[in-house]
Amino acid sequence: MAAPGLRPGLGRLFEMPAALGRVRRAYSTSQAFAEVLRLPKKQLTKLVFPLQELERHLVPDSKHEFHLKIFDPSLEDIARAESIFTATAQNRIEYLSSAERLDHAPALPRPEVCFIGRSNVGKSSLIKALFSLAPDVEVRVSKKPGHTKKMNFFKVGKYFTLVDMPGYGYRAPEDFVDMVETYLKERKNLMRTFLLVDSVVGIQKTDNIAVEMCEEFALPYVMVLTKIDKSSKGHLLKQVLQIQKFVDTKTQGCFPQLFPVSAVTYSGIHLLRCFIADITGNLKTHGFQFS
Repeated sequence: MAAPGLRPGLGRLFEMPAALGRVRRAYSTSQAFAEVLRLPKKQLTKLVFPLQELERHLVPDSKHEFHLKIFDPSLEDIARAESIFTATAQNRIEYLSSAERLDHAPALPRPEVCFIGRSNVGKSSLIKALFSLAPDVEVRVSKKPGHTKKMNFFKVGKYFTLVDMPGYGYRAPEDFVDMVETYLKERKNLMRTFLLVDSVVGIQKTDNIAVEMCEEFALPYVMVLTKIDKSSKGHLLKQVLQIQKFVDTKTQGCFPQLFPVSAVTYSGIHLLRCFIADITGNLKTHGFQFS
């Protein structure tokens, strides 16, 4: 049974253009998302719900392998999350500080999420995309792997803090293990770890080390599949199915639903914003559906 208040199916999302107008009025939707809401159904699904768009290409026997409805927000929920990520005079979104060790990190009472991933997985590009509604926030993006050498803390209004962690693998900081392990083990207000995996190449050996770290510390974490714009539908579908199988069979603390995203086309970005707002306790979408 679906939890009360959830939309029962994808079709209900697109029932009436007037309903989309109500979303815009009720939640002061950003201009960018207002334009998304005007897209034809197929384009909107591809942009906002990329997993559901991929489902069309599955053979019937493999559909059960996709966890599409675990996090199932409405368009109204997503519009509310957009307002949390929109910088205003009352909702300041800004870079706070950097730290090489946990004892140098800012002491913050609000909930926290962190992003970790292999060097060159597109972590800084993804964070920049998440903060696109706060254009004054500087997120440095480099074409060279290993650009991020410290833990970078970003304040999202009164709602939560987002932490950009150094990349692991190639050109990782020498003290990466001490820095990241200590943070993951001891940061009291850490609500969720977002583990980024390159959807083009899938899970690598270094990613397995990060997974083992999250599992060992009993951390709740989520797999975000980056760079989905760089693959054909067939290749992306193959990778998603393989990674979904890995999550189902090899992990305990990983959220079962994957989040495919593109920092180039912004596919999946709106849904990821909504998930972050929800798990930090700032949205209460009731968008988690259980059988």
